[in-house]
Amino acid sequence: ARPDARSSLLAEGAPLATLAGERLAFVASPAAPEGVALVDSPDVDSIEHANRELTDRLAEAADLGIFVTTATRYADRVPWDVLGRARDRGLPLLVVVNRMPEDADDRAAIIEDIRRLLADARIPLDGVELVPIQEGALDPAIDGLGAASVAPIRAAIDALGADREARRALAARALAGSLAGLAPLVGRVADDIEHEAIETDALRRAASHAFHAELVALRAELSGGTFLRAEALRQWQAFVGADEITRLFSTGIGRIRGTIAAAIRGTPRAPVAEVREDTLADLVALSRSHAAEASRRTATAWNEEASMRRVVSDEPSLWSASDAFDATLRRRLESWIAGIADDVQRTGGQKRFLARGAAVGVNAAGIGVMVATFAHTGGLTGAEVGIAAATGFLNQKLLEALFGEAALVEMIGRARARLDAAITETFALEEARFGALVPDSGALRLLAERFRATAAELADAHPVHPGQPPAPPRDEP
Repeated sequence: ARPDARSSLLAEGAPLATLAGERLAFVASPAAPEGVALVDSPDVDSIEHANRELTDRLAEAADLGIFVTTATRYADRVPWDVLGRARDRGLPLLVVVNRMPEDADDRAAIIEDIRRLLADARIPLDGVELVPIQEGALDPAIDGLGAASVAPIRAAIDALGADREARRALAARALAGSLAGLAPLVGRVADDIEHEAIETDALRRAASHAFHAELVALRAELSGGTFLRAEALRQWQAFVGADEITRLFSTGIGRIRGTIAAAIRGTPRAPVAEVREDTLADLVALSRSHAAEASRRTATAWNEEASMRRVVSDEPSLWSASDAFDATLRRRLESWIAGIADDVQRTGGQKRFLARGAAVGVNAAGIGVMVATFAHTGGLTGAEVGIAAATGFLNQKLLEALFGEAALVEMIGRARARLDAAITETFALEEARFGALVPDSGALRLLAERFRATAAELADAHPVHPGQPPAPPRDEP
């Protein structure tokens, strides 16, 4: 280019500005045509991927493309990929075929084959000028091709240098073609975004399946009550099976205030604190083991995906329950037990043995309902074998004496629902650790739709180049 063309080519916003400082070297020549800059790109068939990327970027900035090949390599696939990009944006082309054979028939066959390849690539033949150069057409004085051989190329460049309006028209055509050529690229970006949304959904499903499966397994263990430690059950069974407690409710003595007070003084002390703490600890430990297994299964599945392998490998905490799991669940469980106590007071607040804070008081009755949540008889009889079954039977009979069978069933149902909600919410937080690592698929699909709409607008704005038939109208959705 001419020395004064540097700023117009390399300044901010100029055609080659994004390439400045990389691999672009500016060579000034006072003999260069006015308003024309020649850019020599690297070989497009190079095995170096960076060369192909740079060539593609140059094709975006160019107003005229000169494709130089040989009679023996013109059919190589890589250069035709670049020509396809030039076609998409409507870039005018000169195709220079070097080292052509001397035989006229052979030259004609090569030219015909190149025209066939151009047609197969959907490159308008009227928009392409073929420049064949015979093997050995050299000028010894300059150690290069003779002037006659490159005359068509020089003529095209000189014509642009001499005609400002022609340069503007060519630049306008190239710009319009560049904008229209963005349509397939934008469409491919939309496809990539849609594919990422599909992959994101698959990752989220893997996590959801793992946590749901472990939550179901946890619910099954809780419903059987087998996780409760035997020592805590024995303490509670000794309390609810005591003769004084049984006699207190079997004789209807609660209606006589003085006798109640005497009877209550003789009842054994309910092991409220012990059973409460043991049950909380067992609940947390059992829930943690299932949450850890869900995390491990999710991390294993994600590790099989190349896009997520490094993420899960670099974050060891994803392979188990989070550090905050125990404290988070315990807070919810303590609120759950407090809710049971409130329910007990609302349901049995008119009964003196609850209102007066006796040994069988609100806290003890609340622990009884808690135990019944896991060790409900569900049709068991006293003859059933097992500490959990026996404790459940005696505990239920005591609670039925306190509240009545119907009210007890409702209280247990409410307690189970609140417990399930507490555990489900805690598992959801654990699963959310994985969800935070991937984008929202809904947002991705919305973005893909916007890209496709933009691609359609660009395609509709595609100009009709000389020799190129109008694009057929697109079917409306």
